[in-house]
Amino acid sequence: MLAEAACELFLEQGYEATNVGEIAQRAGIARSSFFNYAPGKAELLWRSLDERIAAADDSLPAREVIRSLASGFAPDALALALANAEAMQIEDHLEREGALRQKRVADLAARALRREGADPLVAQVRGGAYGAAVLAAISSWAASGAGSAPLEAHLDRALAVLEEPSR
Repeated sequence: MLAEAACELFLEQGYEATNVGEIAQRAGIARSSFFNYAPGKAELLWRSLDERIAAADDSLPAREVIRSLASGFAPDALALALANAEAMQIEDHLEREGALRQKRVADLAARALRREGADPLVAQVRGGAYGAAVLAAISSWAASGAGSAPLEAHLDRALAVLEEPSR
């Protein structure tokens, strides 16, 4: 409900021009209640991915950990924001916050790779590549009309790039 209200407002007046009070009012709750649901407007867009990263089981093989992030991922506020970034005037936010999530995914993958016996430097580099693959897949999925194909299909394409020989 809050994410939907936020996206409507971002489309109407832009991300930076929208404040938490306006989002709460559009959603039909008090401004003070907003903070029971999210620490700020940024988290409304990233909640689903953040929850998946936090819940991911890094005791699985790295590739499975990464694939688990995409499993059953439904179109949400993030996909809408990515697809409408220019209209929402949210490009800077998506770049900044996307980099943070990419780092979190990279760290998750690197932990799994180290547990599998990878050298720490190799794990960090490969983890970074996995993080980039996840964010690129989400962007591709959103641009192609999230819901027209599962996120897993886009992630599989991104992960396949990591397996291609260098050119």
